[in-house]
Amino acid sequence: MSHIHVESLARELLSAQEADQMVPILPSARPGFDLDTAYAVEAALKRFREAAGHRAVGRKVGYANKAMWRVLKLETLVWGHMYDDTVHYSVNNTADLTLPHRRSLKIEPEIVFGLKQPITTEGLDAIAALEATEWLAMGFEIIDCPFAEWKFQPSDFVASFGLHAALVIGERLSVRPDSIVSLVDELARLKVRVSKNGEFVEEGSGKNSLKNPALCLAELGTAVVRRFPDEPLRNGEIVSSGTLTAGHLIEPGDRWMVEAEGLSLAPLALSIT
Repeated sequence: MSHIHVESLARELLSAQEADQMVPILPSARPGFDLDTAYAVEAALKRFREAAGHRAVGRKVGYANKAMWRVLKLETLVWGHMYDDTVHYSVNNTADLTLPHRRSLKIEPEIVFGLKQPITTEGLDAIAALEATEWLAMGFEIIDCPFAEWKFQPSDFVASFGLHAALVIGERLSVRPDSIVSLVDELARLKVRVSKNGEFVEEGSGKNSLKNPALCLAELGTAVVRRFPDEPLRNGEIVSSGTLTAGHLIEPGDRWMVEAEGLSLAPLALSIT
C-alpha cells in the first residue's frame, strides 16, 4: 500500500471517528493491507492528532493473550497511542466521563503503568519492567469499535486507534525499589471485581494480561523496540496493559466500579454521562 493510500485510509478512519460513523469496509479487506500497513496508518493518525494540537502520552495494549496469538497468527501483542485528551485522572478514585464519540463502546479494567525511564532493550522480565516504572494504578479503558458486530483483525485494531476512546486512571501506587519483588507476585495473583450500578458483573485476574501485567509491559517494550527501534517506550509514558476481564458494553447513566484484591489500590468508580 502506497504512502498516499496510507494517508487516505488514515483520514477516512479519522473522519469516521469524528462523525461517529461506522467503517463499512474493514481495512484488512483491502488489497495490500497488512500489519505493517496498519502501523503506518496508526503513525499517520498520530501525526494528524499532533497537528491538531494533541500530544501522545502513552500506549495501550491489544491481544495480551498468547492463546489468541496462535489463532490470529500474531508473533506478539499489538498497540496504539493514547493522547492528552483521552487520558483522564480520577479525583479520590471517582470520575465522571462524557465521551465525544459513541459508536459501540465497551469498558475494560486494566493495570496502568507510568514509566520513569525508557525501555530500550528486548527481553526484559517482570522485575526489570517494574524497575523502569514510577507508579502503577487501576484504570478503566473505554474502547470504541467502528466495525460491525465487533468483528475485526489485529491489523484493523491497530489502524483504528487501537479502538482507544478513553482511559481513566485511579490512585497511583509508587513502585519503590524495595517493593518490586513483592509487586511482581501481587500482580500475578491480583483479582478484580467489576460491578455496574451496584450489581456484580465479572471477576477478573492479573493472569489475563500475559499471566502478569508487568510481563505485558515487558512484552510491549520488546515489541515496540523490534518494530520501531528509534521510538521505544519513553520515560513519562503511560501504558495501559490489557484488560483483566471481558469488555462490557456501556451506556450513558452507567456507574461502573472495579475493586482490587491482593494489591493496595482503592476501588475505582466511573460514571458515564
